[in-house]
Amino acid sequence: MTGDEVFLRVEDLRIAFGGVSALAGVSLEVRRGELFSLIGPNGAGKTVLLNCISGLYRPDGGRIVFDGKDIGPLRPHQRARLGISRTFQKIELFSGMTVLDNIRLGRHMHMKTGLLDGAVYVGRAAREEIEHREFIEREIIDLLEIEHIRNKVVGMLPYGLQKRVELARALALNPRLILLDEPMAGLNLEETEDMTRFILEINEAERWQTTCILVEHDMGVVMDISTRVAVLNFGEKIADGTPPEVQSDPAVIKAYLGETEGLYATRR
Repeated sequence: MTGDEVFLRVEDLRIAFGGVSALAGVSLEVRRGELFSLIGPNGAGKTVLLNCISGLYRPDGGRIVFDGKDIGPLRPHQRARLGISRTFQKIELFSGMTVLDNIRLGRHMHMKTGLLDGAVYVGRAAREEIEHREFIEREIIDLLEIEHIRNKVVGMLPYGLQKRVELARALALNPRLILLDEPMAGLNLEETEDMTRFILEINEAERWQTTCILVEHDMGVVMDISTRVAVLNFGEKIADGTPPEVQSDPAVIKAYLGETEGLYATRR
């Protein structure tokens, strides 16, 4: 359930590349249980912000506080241990491996057995492997409806199914916060509707109740499913509020469509 508790706080985040400011003092708050969307024109800084939250980029200034902890000094794998996972705008799967093996990689943070136990693969190591395999099959593969491709090599799959596999790998971490970078990009209408359904399930279902930050260009989807929306433009936040508030904000309308009235109609 969405409450008033601030789960992620970004304070005055700044980062530049070669003298070009990608984020210029961006601040925002994401509450626990929200489906929080980031929108803005191409080059607005949305993916850069996700990269700063996940630890791929080290900002020049500002703070990122996750569940009360300043995560600025932490490396990406340490942030993953706290429960932050992500998908990527461009698919980052191991194309020569199977679907199941790609998903299993997302469980490595939860592995307790050491190198020696894994080498002999008996006792505790075997039991742990079975437990993780059952979690993947029961909680993730069934949810994303990819039973029929679990043993297929990822590189041979259509693009839409590869997008599902990347989401599955992010879910394998059993995250508390998931960063979704354009999960609908390149999908057809049917695939987009499926992906939207999966994201809502991840965010709302009692089993998951995962806080989500969604970067997406499909305004129909964003305005339909988001709890709140923040808008970036040239590295600055120009609006933050509920979907109806953002849709009617003059600064947002100008950023997307110049002075033309109206933004995008929702699908409702």
